[in-house]
Amino acid sequence: MVASALGFTAMTTLIKYLGDDYSAPLQTFYRQVAGFVVLLPIIIQRRGAAFATTRPGILIFRASAGTLGMILSFYAFQKMPLADANALSFTRTLWMVPLAAFVVRETVGPLRVAAAVVGFLGVLVMIRPGAGGSFEVGLPAMAMLASSFLFALTITGMKVLTRDHSPMVLLVWSATLGLIFALPGAFIEWRWPEPVDLVLLCAMGVIGTITQGCYIKGMQIGDAAAMAPIDYIRLVFTAAAGFLLFGEVPGVWTLVGAGIVVASTLFITWREHRLAQAAKRLGDES
Repeated sequence: MVASALGFTAMTTLIKYLGDDYSAPLQTFYRQVAGFVVLLPIIIQRRGAAFATTRPGILIFRASAGTLGMILSFYAFQKMPLADANALSFTRTLWMVPLAAFVVRETVGPLRVAAAVVGFLGVLVMIRPGAGGSFEVGLPAMAMLASSFLFALTITGMKVLTRDHSPMVLLVWSATLGLIFALPGAFIEWRWPEPVDLVLLCAMGVIGTITQGCYIKGMQIGDAAAMAPIDYIRLVFTAAAGFLLFGEVPGVWTLVGAGIVVASTLFITWREHRLAQAAKRLGDES
């Protein structure tokens, strides 16, 4: 999980560094190319089995939402201080509460609802609409909030699909469709990269894929409730990178709002973990 946080910081730093010359859709295209290349040996080896599915519609919707979410998040990281954009990215967990109720039809109790409401109040503390603070309500902040919602949709879709699909099939579909969906935006914004920039763009894509792999592995071998808080070390890493490389200093209200968002999402994670344990005990007893 710590390696994932470091990889995420390195990826977002490259996104911001390259953002002056390469648009978010173009960067997303290179990110998807790298992910597809990494999975290409598996696709060649397994062929049709790598794409075996009974729910292509959900997979297509999930990939389109994920690609659009990636473009929006890249745009936000390019235009906002790294710490601010990263703090808003954690609202993904908050969006999953209403989605769990309306999409997956899970029973959502008052405590989880209250935690989500508190978390969104933390977002308001950060952006402080009408307060004239350094963290302004603009397109980048709205893009990151929309991106977090779209990523929450992809995670909710993954919960549905993992009932009868292997993780590898989901990765293959996501990488393949993600590359296809990223093509139109890249074509509109296309420019041939300089040799050094091409290396950095490819590195950004590879690091992003490794980061995802480290995160999945950490959540797989560790207790989810214990691993989730470690992911928030990204706030420290990105704040440090923003300060050292771009001279960014997070404002007081950004730190306060981020603390509220982190606390609420940690509570939601802990609550879901407790409910899952209780359900498992009931199943074992029956």
